Amino acid sequence: MTRWAIVADLNRCVGCQTCTSACKHANATGPGVQWRKVLDFEAGEFPDVTRAFLPVGCMHCDEPPCLDVCPSTATGKRDDGIVTIDYDLCIGCAYCAVACPYQARTRVDSPNAAYGGKPMRHEAVREQWDRHGVSQKCTFCIDRIDEGRAKGLIPGVDHEATPACVNSCIAGALHFGDTDDTDSEVSRLLAQNKHFRMHEDLGTGPGIHYLWEPGAEDAAAVETAPMVADPVGLAAVSPKLQTNWDWRAAANFIAGGTGTGLFAAAALAGIFAEPLLIAALVAMALVATGLFCVWLEIGRPFRFINVYFHSRRSWMTREAFAALPFFALGAASLFIASPVVWIAAAVCGLVFLYCQGRILRAAKGIPAWREPGIVAVIVSTGLCEGMGLFAVLAVISGIDLALSQTVTPLLLALLGWRYFTWRQYREALGRRGAPTSTFKALESGFINLSPPVQLITAAFVALSLVVPMLLVIGGLLAVLTGWGFKYTLITRAAFTQGYEISRMPARGAGKSAPGIKPGWMVR
Repeated sequence: MTRWAIVADLNRCVGCQTCTSACKHANATGPGVQWRKVLDFEAGEFPDVTRAFLPVGCMHCDEPPCLDVCPSTATGKRDDGIVTIDYDLCIGCAYCAVACPYQARTRVDSPNAAYGGKPMRHEAVREQWDRHGVSQKCTFCIDRIDEGRAKGLIPGVDHEATPACVNSCIAGALHFGDTDDTDSEVSRLLAQNKHFRMHEDLGTGPGIHYLWEPGAEDAAAVETAPMVADPVGLAAVSPKLQTNWDWRAAANFIAGGTGTGLFAAAALAGIFAEPLLIAALVAMALVATGLFCVWLEIGRPFRFINVYFHSRRSWMTREAFAALPFFALGAASLFIASPVVWIAAAVCGLVFLYCQGRILRAAKGIPAWREPGIVAVIVSTGLCEGMGLFAVLAVISGIDLALSQTVTPLLLALLGWRYFTWRQYREALGRRGAPTSTFKALESGFINLSPPVQLITAAFVALSLVVPMLLVIGGLLAVLTGWGFKYTLITRAAFTQGYEISRMPARGAGKSAPGIKPGWMVR
């Protein structure tokens, strides 16, 4: 077998950015797009301050998270370990970008000039139109590798068959080769030097190895990176708020969760009373609105049909498939007064809701999303919001008092379940750690799932047993608090993994220092 990989010697890298420039020239990436970049940062306190340069890019992982989440099968992985993108299949949903823990993917929606205005002649000539609106990233210069091997050349040895960034490195810090070949230079370097791979705890098996000190590796060589809550001088490697999914993505989780929860509540009530058709209509309208917002966000919206290509792995594909029978059976329920049809549609809606939770869970690049407990929170708040909205519609529609009083304990039970799942999620997130800014965002504002807000909501719902109209206020609060949480989760608490350095390099005659994990904290 062959496993192409890069070995980066952190002791030799001087931060000249020549590899970045060579990559941009070889691959004609647009302004602001860097497939290979070098991060410059300092750590420690005076007088014990260390400086390091960290080459980063697509890690071409053994288990790439981007491959699993891609709904169109545009992302692929070759037998030699290179992770690829088919620009003709990609829909530009950016799911792979939020799933990548290494911030290695970019989506450019329109041409951009380096100096603004009209592109320079060389920019216009080299513009890659097939990359607009789709995901793009480092390819390990796959064309050079394949063409070189066809000529009998050896990647990593012969320049013509070696990635441009490795060829250009003036300090000899970057090396390319086959790690499955024990006689290759990269295998020799790994055997003779202590090294680490970034975020190995996530199980991705990255294909870039970092050397940090000469000498054979041993079990205790790499120390646990300390948590640094307030990084100073570490902006380059600190977690940043993701910008790939905005309010339109949040709208899908908000409207989709409430809509499917509302239909489930209406189906349950329809077993004991006359079906509330307005609830079914509003439920389907909400889900449709959420999906329409997602359609507005993707870079290639008219390729939306490609979202159905990856049901074997992608939860986004599964969400799309669940939507089809939900709408079909939901529409049928408007004309067929059968509890069986209503319940079947509700089950499809619940599958849709569960898929939404798993969509976030699979996004390994966002610590606040990948926490396993997020699935239960998304499901519980969707059902809670749905029951809350059903309560409002029931009161406004003049539903009989007996059913109204039945809705109240159900809503209270769902509020209790939502609080339980939210508390479990927050405690687990605190134990595993997350970016400091994530915790700040989750605790900000007044419309969220914090204990005081949920207690106030539950109080209004409970008092509706005495004053039925208070159920409207309680129901609206159940909806709005869930919406506030999900909007915050998607747009304000979604900080990236950042870049963890297991060990600072031993530069020159100096000694190596403990690693860093900037911008993180454990609670």
